[in-house]
Amino acid sequence: MPDCVDHLPAFARDGINLASAGLGAKPLFATDEFFAPLERMLSDSPAVFIPEKYDDHGKWMDGWETRRRRGSGHDHAVVQLAAPGTIRGFDVDTAHFTGNYPPACRIEATLSPHEPDAATRWTEVLALSPLGPGARHFFACASDAVWSHVRLHIHPDGGVARLRVYGQPSLGTHGADGSSIDLAASLFGGRVVAMSNAHYGHQRLLAPGRGVNMGDGWETRRRREPGHDWIIVRLAARGTIESAVVDTAHFKGNFPDACSIQAADLGDSSGGLDPLVVPSSMFWDEILPPQKLSADAIHEFGAGQIRQAGAVTHARFNIYPDGGVSRLRLFGKIGSKEPCATF
Repeated sequence: MPDCVDHLPAFARDGINLASAGLGAKPLFATDEFFAPLERMLSDSPAVFIPEKYDDHGKWMDGWETRRRRGSGHDHAVVQLAAPGTIRGFDVDTAHFTGNYPPACRIEATLSPHEPDAATRWTEVLALSPLGPGARHFFACASDAVWSHVRLHIHPDGGVARLRVYGQPSLGTHGADGSSIDLAASLFGGRVVAMSNAHYGHQRLLAPGRGVNMGDGWETRRRREPGHDWIIVRLAARGTIESAVVDTAHFKGNFPDACSIQAADLGDSSGGLDPLVVPSSMFWDEILPPQKLSADAIHEFGAGQIRQAGAVTHARFNIYPDGGVSRLRLFGKIGSKEPCATF
């Protein structure tokens, strides 16, 4: 993202974008998509502007844009979130929409096992709020309920480049029966809290599916000094890690030579503890000793290699000395066995 993370509100720094197309969010309905389709509004990449690009309907815009209204009413769109979850805030981004942005918006939400219809009951989670041209607009959400869909109203018409819905996915019944789940998965609430370097990106390391190209994962710059690179993950829930998967898909001349994993139980910590996690992580228990990696391959580390150290909340994934990894999976059971290293 072009914005400095330090300048983002806490809900955007600590939350997961539940409206991310890359995580599985889907555009379901829009009253109008004349100038630009709704699906562009859910893109994970920052909106772009291409001055010379036009299509059959006019200027090509990177977002959702409706035609100019000539009557009463306003436009709205319905989005299915990537996973049901609690919503902490919104980012309504009007990037590059300068003479065609909506002056205001409001947002409703619902929890539904199926696609919303005329009988669906919606709850307002953001009251009518002003928007300006070419800017990100952050709005906090005070609701503690779990939602599966949102409905964005724009008044009266215009274009929105990106809608980001920051929150925490709900585990629901996943893992409640003692089955093993990916404790690091973004769709369950796992998130990256710190890293040594992410020159080429890191946002997709915990995403579902396999990487589609070399840019779909975590990759560091070439290390020119002693040491190695690392990334710290806060697990979706406190649990015991039983196996790990390290996927170097598409990384062929730049995969790490080896990797290892450390872990710790930091208790029921909040996002405010994140800066303090880094210095303590050097002393966390090693649950996976250094293991050799290879190019463009799925590496599975099971019970014979993972050291049982009790329930943990955080994991530090080390790569030696640098390079790129497409996906990291940390499978285990939600539970409260004796903890390993504590903060």
